[in-house]
Amino acid sequence: MADHCNGSSHSSESFANIPPIKFTKLFINGNFVDSVSGKTFEAIDPRTGEAITLVSKGDKEDVDLAVKAARFAFDNGPWPRLSGSERGRILMKFADLIEENIEEIASLDAINGGKLFSLCKLIDIPAASMALRYYAGAADKIHGTVLKLSKGLQGYTLREPIGVVGAIIPWNFPTIMFFMKVAPALAAGCTIVVKPAEQTPLSALYYAHLAKLAGVPDGVLNVVNGYGETAGAAISSHMDIDKVSFTGSTEVGRKIMVAAATSNLKPVSLELGGKSPLLIFDDADVDEAANIAFNGMFFNKGEICVASSRVYVQEGIYDKIVDKLVEKAKALVVGDPFDPQVNQGPQTDKKQFEKILSYIEHGKREGATLLTGGKHIGQKGYYIQPTIFADVKDDMIVAKNEIFGPVMSLMKFKTMEEGIKRANNTTYGLAAGVITKDLNVANTVSRSVRAGIVWINCYTVFDMDCPYGGYKMSGFGRDYGLDALNQYLQIKSVVTPIHDSPWH
Repeated sequence: MADHCNGSSHSSESFANIPPIKFTKLFINGNFVDSVSGKTFEAIDPRTGEAITLVSKGDKEDVDLAVKAARFAFDNGPWPRLSGSERGRILMKFADLIEENIEEIASLDAINGGKLFSLCKLIDIPAASMALRYYAGAADKIHGTVLKLSKGLQGYTLREPIGVVGAIIPWNFPTIMFFMKVAPALAAGCTIVVKPAEQTPLSALYYAHLAKLAGVPDGVLNVVNGYGETAGAAISSHMDIDKVSFTGSTEVGRKIMVAAATSNLKPVSLELGGKSPLLIFDDADVDEAANIAFNGMFFNKGEICVASSRVYVQEGIYDKIVDKLVEKAKALVVGDPFDPQVNQGPQTDKKQFEKILSYIEHGKREGATLLTGGKHIGQKGYYIQPTIFADVKDDMIVAKNEIFGPVMSLMKFKTMEEGIKRANNTTYGLAAGVITKDLNVANTVSRSVRAGIVWINCYTVFDMDCPYGGYKMSGFGRDYGLDALNQYLQIKSVVTPIHDSPWH
């Protein structure tokens, strides 16, 4: 199956020999087990809307068992007591095993999440091993500081693992998000209970299997498949979880904060939604700017929280940019993610598919000009044409709400001051971009836009050493970099009197 975005023909041709699904149960205390209730749910193939397999459905009772295993492993097991270099050695082995199984893991994220198989092999799975190696290298460099205290006292600080971590991850990047949480937590010496998104649990279970092969002790890494309102809620409110890390919607982030506050006041880190602006100035190279804007929006079928969904173009080159973007959208090939000729696969699930289409209808009703796209493709599966609206007003729903799909809003601006003001006119603050040849403009915009990451003359460029997170309702806390490692550590101060010291 491979169609141009404007729709031509569909085919049931298969482009890959998809391996059998090996792991579908919960992973608790080093073993794959059925849920306590024995219930299961369907893992869906978004190419067809049909079930791939049945997966064990974890609930509160299963979370309790996983937390009990993680607590015992933290309080009594070897993991937090190993030297940092020994933990790092095991994480390095984990990374090696991922690379040895890259084809099989990539197929799981493609069939379960509609992600392009080629990009899973090129970007997502290598990012997993890269994260493990980065934090493996940091595991033996966790240091406190010596304090010069007043009076006759000696002091120093220790950085200690925070304890049992609950991680709740989304469906758009199942592999990258898994290791965004797991790699720094394990490097810090924590134990962890992961709830993958119910839409995309398959690769998380495979990683649990590889962790055991790598030598991660039982109970250190646990995976509980399930739904947010049951398994996710149980993690957020659990009295024996010491920290929760969540990536997902702002709405759910609020619920997690409430649950954490009303249980044991556990700290939380939240990477939430975005409605990210990209400002293109008149001096930009038109072809380069169009490429950056297009890829920033339509990468991963628009299911990316930093998507450049609000594109502000200075009026001098607006028409040229519009023409280039429409041309690119019409040339995009939508189809089976295993087809090497395809640029965009299906949306991850039916609910998101229908939500995106409803937003497109909102845009039409509110008076935005539909330049291209706007329709679903085919009779089955969750395929949507890449969609571009022009003449979008800042108060339109398509300009305010996170759509999380292949829908771009184009807007015109006159001055830098106007562009900055409109870029900041959002409740979100996850990411932003600026395209210009003027260094002063780039510096002014990057320092004026309230966002956790600002890209200059590029977009969606991530690096393991670059902290990533939001301002405002896009959350708080940081993933990636050593800032992420520190989120799984807490500081203890130790003070000792020094009697008759010759100096202070």
